[in-house]
Amino acid sequence: MKQAFLRHKFFGDKAQHKLFESFRHEVLGVTGPRIRHHQDLAPLMSDYDMLVCGSDQIWNPSIQKGLDPVYFLDISGSDHAHKVAYAPSFGRSMIQPEYHADLAALVSKLDGVSVREKSGLDVLKAAGIKCEHVQVAPDPTVLLGNFDALLDDDADIDNSVFCYALRTDEVIRDVAKQAAQLSGGPLISPRSIHQRWSDIGQGVTPGPVEWLRMLARARVVVSNSFHGVALSVLLNRPFIAVGLPGKRAKMNTRVQSLLTIVGLTDRILDIADPPAVCALMNIPINWKAVNARLAAVRTDAEAYLDNHIAQAKFKQKTRYK
Repeated sequence: MKQAFLRHKFFGDKAQHKLFESFRHEVLGVTGPRIRHHQDLAPLMSDYDMLVCGSDQIWNPSIQKGLDPVYFLDISGSDHAHKVAYAPSFGRSMIQPEYHADLAALVSKLDGVSVREKSGLDVLKAAGIKCEHVQVAPDPTVLLGNFDALLDDDADIDNSVFCYALRTDEVIRDVAKQAAQLSGGPLISPRSIHQRWSDIGQGVTPGPVEWLRMLARARVVVSNSFHGVALSVLLNRPFIAVGLPGKRAKMNTRVQSLLTIVGLTDRILDIADPPAVCALMNIPINWKAVNARLAAVRTDAEAYLDNHIAQAKFKQKTRYK
């Protein structure tokens, strides 16, 4: 097991790596050399009138390096640009007080600030930052909305359980096994380069498109990952969100915030409770109501971005006069 983990960590799966690289180029349109050092960004800044940072845990301080100024768009040569934070996350409900001064200084340089979770507002306030104009914005996956171009039109829903586990297999392994027993179908789990546990059911190494298609055709998704839950909601797939246990529980605010928005907090389990798993497998979700809530937050988020794009254009006009 240890040898397999080390081999995967340092060498990965070559076929999967190719699928990810293909996705970056062909779907995301990412081109050019990979930038690995902050100083390499400075020569590029003159080409941009607006910079956006986000999303996920880019504002979660590193134990070794603290807050990364690049993730606050504090980049040499970028003073002319309109700078906007779109839905960054701290990944937790609080950060250590020793980071407050740096956080306040970095946020003060942004022209627009939003955070992904309401708990992010509390973190900003604890650092002495006024939040009257700070907006809670949904994850960028919510803005995308429709993933039909990536899905297989001919694929039917099957009896599989798609288990997407990150950080730990505690609790989620038992929940996924219970769900698979009830569904009578295969238990499938995509592997992670950081995985330190044996596969939960059948381990697979899909690329992004294959991953999405597996999720989309599953009878139920079981996940302790924010994006595993978010994509289940967006694709209207029944799901069970499993809370991270122990010291990692502070990271559960991300999923709780999302499910509060769409009115599905009853689909979170913190323990492997067979009756609760059975109930969630059989209770239908009112997707019409969920989609209406998603549409509302999507509209607000688009308005936030449109407003800052307009401000950036105005700055551009005055800059080149």
